Amino acid sequence: MIDELQERVIDEAHNSRYSIHPGSTKMYRDLREVYWWDGMKKGIAEFVAKCPNCQQVKVEHQRPVGLAQRIELPE
Repeated sequence: MIDELQERVIDEAHNSRYSIHPGSTKMYRDLREVYWWDGMKKGIAEFVAKCPNCQQVKVEHQRPVGLAQRIELPE
């Protein structure tokens, strides 16, 4: 029962339309002002790591950009 409640608090904080998928550090900072339990930081990090939306926007999952190209400006 306690695990389900913790999961629901994390889910609500992460998927709220007001927070829009914050990272684990921001979520932990925000939630620790109101809640605290053993293993909270680790639980939040694991939850965010499993979020498909968060994984799609991480930098390491994006296509690398090419080298900058010089643009000629008219004089």
